[in-house]
Amino acid sequence: MVTYQRLWETLKKKNIRKHDLMKIADISSTTLTKLNKNEIVALTVLIKICKALDCQIEDVVEIMEI
Repeated sequence: MVTYQRLWETLKKKNIRKHDLMKIADISSTTLTKLNKNEIVALTVLIKICKALDCQIEDVVEIMEI
């Protein structure tokens, strides 16, 4: 199981709205919905987000134990 709570915290620290993330990371609304639901997204998407936010992957996703 994964959680993207760290992504939302990173966005808050950087004062970036979720809608703006779609634009700067070039991700779709479908992908944003998946992130909101803590569903699995492709590693390429996570890389795009990290590059757009100038952060590390651990600032975006956390793997939770089942």
